[in-house]
Amino acid sequence: MVQFLQALHAYPFLQRALAVGLLAAAACSMIGTYVVVKRITFISGGISHAVLGGMGIAYFLGQSPLLGALVAALVAAVLIGVVSLRAGQHEDTTIGALWAIGMAIGVVFMQKTPGYQVDLMSYLFGNILLVTRADVVLTAGLDVGILIVVVLLYKHFLAVCFDEEFARIQGVNVDALYLLLLCLIALTVVILIQVVGIILVIALLTLPAATAGHYARSLKHMMVLALVIGAVCTAGGLAISHPYDLPAGATIVLVAGAVYLLSTIFKRLIVRRKAAAHR
Repeated sequence: MVQFLQALHAYPFLQRALAVGLLAAAACSMIGTYVVVKRITFISGGISHAVLGGMGIAYFLGQSPLLGALVAALVAAVLIGVVSLRAGQHEDTTIGALWAIGMAIGVVFMQKTPGYQVDLMSYLFGNILLVTRADVVLTAGLDVGILIVVVLLYKHFLAVCFDEEFARIQGVNVDALYLLLLCLIALTVVILIQVVGIILVIALLTLPAATAGHYARSLKHMMVLALVIGAVCTAGGLAISHPYDLPAGATIVLVAGAVYLLSTIFKRLIVRRKAAAHR
């Protein structure tokens, strides 16, 4: 840890990596909580993997891959949201098809990009150590946008997550809010691509929130606790990966996974002890 702190003080790229990681944890704490509570992990996975198509097209056209990811994520969110609301029993199949097609488009366009070959692995698994100052600013801007929407529509999202029928009776446009929530997930996915890549996005989006869900008694409490857990996992993953030259994104996810598994075991032990005490 001392070695990491010294390196953090000396190297700006580590400072930028930690900043983006903490900003990503903030986004995950807000949106990941809704994903876990609403149980829409598969839909979120469809959005995240469809993003590769936008990145491939943007790279082929000489544009910013991050911009392509942002456009593709929003388009995928709307398409998958409409499918989810209208397709009924065919929802999983359709989302799976969009998932696969998006990734296939990305691979084809990256392969056909003139000039040097794209490092596909950096998109699939991320490289937080290569983020720029512009990436940090963009991530912060996306975070602020997500925060504003969540704060303004907190009660509406709460109703949509826990009691859709009651929300409809109260005159809330549930379908529009659901699509907006998926768009917020799309923005969060774009943030996380820089940290852990497309493949591991869902892990970081859900694991801190799922861990927080073991102890939280309200949605707000769950968000705050998820923020703390996400920040600790991100900083811890960076601290572990740097001295041992490990992939930073994968290490962050492994730390988050370990925390979730230990929390699950601890929670079950507590439940068993309480059950035994009441016998």
